[in-house]
Amino acid sequence: MGSRTTLQGYQRLSRTCTILGPRCLRPGLAIEEANQQQESCQLLRTGFGYSQRRFLSRPTRPKLGCRAHDGPGTRHGSSSTVTLNESHIQRALLEPDNLFHDFTSSPIPAMRQRARFIKRNAYCPHPDHHPTRIPSYQDDPEARKSFNSKLPPAHVDFECPDCGIPVYCSQEHWADDYEQHLQLCDTLRQINEDDHDLRSEREFPEFEYPPQRMEEALVNFTNWDTFLYTRDFDAVNDERSLRQMTRLMTYPATIASILSELSPYNIRSGGRMTPEGLKSFSALRYSLHPPRQGEGVHLKDIKLRPPPMRIFILGARAESSLPRNVWIQLPFLFHRVSFHLIFIGPESMLNREKELPLPPRTPTNPFGAVTEANFGSRMKITTYVEHYQTLHEASIFHPFDPYLDCFVMFHPGLGHPGSSYEWEGALLQLLATKVPILVTGYSEYDMERDRKWVESKVGGEYDLLLEPGENRFRSLRWDLNDLDPQDISCGNWGVWAFRGKLYETMAKENQ
Repeated sequence: MGSRTTLQGYQRLSRTCTILGPRCLRPGLAIEEANQQQESCQLLRTGFGYSQRRFLSRPTRPKLGCRAHDGPGTRHGSSSTVTLNESHIQRALLEPDNLFHDFTSSPIPAMRQRARFIKRNAYCPHPDHHPTRIPSYQDDPEARKSFNSKLPPAHVDFECPDCGIPVYCSQEHWADDYEQHLQLCDTLRQINEDDHDLRSEREFPEFEYPPQRMEEALVNFTNWDTFLYTRDFDAVNDERSLRQMTRLMTYPATIASILSELSPYNIRSGGRMTPEGLKSFSALRYSLHPPRQGEGVHLKDIKLRPPPMRIFILGARAESSLPRNVWIQLPFLFHRVSFHLIFIGPESMLNREKELPLPPRTPTNPFGAVTEANFGSRMKITTYVEHYQTLHEASIFHPFDPYLDCFVMFHPGLGHPGSSYEWEGALLQLLATKVPILVTGYSEYDMERDRKWVESKVGGEYDLLLEPGENRFRSLRWDLNDLDPQDISCGNWGVWAFRGKLYETMAKENQ
């Protein structure tokens, strides 16, 4: 797939990732007016130094079908070379030095529509207004408000000239609260420019992924820099393109970085993996890195292969809409293993109904599963538009094998008041499988809230496999909540893991 196909998938991902309500209220509950949610993430200005790394200095591979001496307006046919007229060359709507625009006056209609949505739904954060909701966390700007304040709640209407996003109800409140706004202003401006860049109609070479490499070329999972270089991605020469790339790649890279035998997470000091985690992940790694069996291409050299590795992605939303050449990176990283990705959730087919119409529910397909198997012999994707609890009770996935199965929950909102009730029944079912469960969060607060909710519900009936902490392969873009521009978060910022508690039976010697 080319960059154009990947960009279309990225824009579908934007629509699916709309964040409604307070922080971590299960993104993707789909208000069409919200349109395309910003795919943004954190830019680490210190500690990454991309411009000085060897990864960025490596020359870019030539494009397929082009010659070294060809200009940008030349393409090749079967028997002749056709030179395109300059008028037929697609030009970008916005140039790289012209990406900053106020949302209201943006040249892109989708951004102007988004500004109207923010102004209709977001409230001014100035402390002179009455509160509109209960504060979600300690540093929530809503915590500064009081019911003794002078003014009733008011919608935002004034766009900050520095970040271009509607943030206050008036210029007076913006100026009075400028020091508070300054803490977010630079990040909001980055979100503004990144989202305009995504819709600028430029070419996106960062969305062109390398094919499978030879197995002996190991991948380094230390950080994004070493991963992209050793995986043989084309050089990314600016931070904005890197942010756009990681917004998609964070999903398969997060899974692979934990399950791989070259994982940066270990039981050494600071490695965050617990002894129980070593047991569970060692079982999965045994299956993901099987020994060579002398298999060859001839009939006499064919060997039996193990069942596919099943990865259950629960509460699937944006991740189920990813372009498939993003998920195909998993079998490219584990060469002798096949994968079966199973997306489960009532929103798992959001914005994809025209692309893949839901099949009718029949006796042979009682839950209307959508199966995609056109990725070769080592990859299959199945989507269930259903709650996991219903599928578990039907026993369609039994039995579970700790050597071949793994659950993943991207930003599930386990502890959020608006979504925790959906997980109460499924939690006990997940623990009963004794299979590792990987969980990510938008922020440290979101991740810790999920962990405390699990602790309050099941107490000592679970084992912690990976201590909560920052994800090495988080998205490098910030996400903006259109219902509250003060609320920004990062895709897959943190990650932790747990499973149902294992009990060992020991024989007691008779006295």
